[in-house]
Amino acid sequence: MSHHHGHDHGVSADTNARPLAVALVLILAFMAAEVVLGLIAGSLALLSDAAHMLVDAAALGMSVWAARLARRPPGGWMTFGFRRAEILSAQANGLTLLLLGLVIVAEGMRRLVSPPTVHAPIVVATAIAGALVNVIALRQVARANRTNLNVEGSYRHLLTDLYAFAATAVAGAVVWTTGFDRADPIASLFVAASMLAAAWPLLRASGRVLLEAAPEGIDPDEVATALRSHEGVTDVHDLHVWEISSGFPSLSAHVLVERGRDCHRIRRELEQVVGSRFGIEHTTLQVEHTSDRLISIEPLRNDRPDR
Repeated sequence: MSHHHGHDHGVSADTNARPLAVALVLILAFMAAEVVLGLIAGSLALLSDAAHMLVDAAALGMSVWAARLARRPPGGWMTFGFRRAEILSAQANGLTLLLLGLVIVAEGMRRLVSPPTVHAPIVVATAIAGALVNVIALRQVARANRTNLNVEGSYRHLLTDLYAFAATAVAGAVVWTTGFDRADPIASLFVAASMLAAAWPLLRASGRVLLEAAPEGIDPDEVATALRSHEGVTDVHDLHVWEISSGFPSLSAHVLVERGRDCHRIRRELEQVVGSRFGIEHTTLQVEHTSDRLISIEPLRNDRPDR
């Protein structure tokens, strides 16, 4: 069974890796050209697009690598396998977007104050070519599994990139027709804003997973209530709900059951409840009978003030 499951997972990860790799090669090739053209044209908008593409390439590269790693079966010290590699990759993406975005903002401000001359025709041509490369890459990534936080991260990167190219093409056209050189740094600020906007959700989602927060859409209090209200259950404590990687929620809890009830049957029922209502397949429940000692202490404690 475990072998079959691993195989299944491998298939899905492979379908992720190949289109991502194709997109990666496209983007790296174009990015190199764009840096050269950006320097020749003296355009910060082009250079900021290239920086954005560099992050895209890093995002895709890490996605491919993480998709490969995630396929490795659990074993040895890595009892969950390498599922978390994808989350680390998403977090690294978010951080690079954030830092590069801030660098571009600083440089864009400087250029607004003293705009250098920009060679507009190169800017327009390069931006249009970049948009086309991006659309091809987007279509590749769209074929991979978008529910995966990592693949979704790459997709978002490419999408913000497309807007960036549009802004750059417009800026180039403005400089070309009106000679308004400040259009170029203004466009680069738009690109930086899109980078910062893309960074935040990635950092938040990956941070949640790394801090072992409950997965989005699952309320631990609701889960506890559902378990407590089950017939025969007297109490639930030490309830933990967390996510190993995107789409892999886990739960563990200590459940106390009325004496004389069948612990194992109740545990099976609870696992079904958690699976069907909250979609958590990976559950660890420690089920015990409520002990006599606890029951006998309760009345004593309650009587004390009356005496």
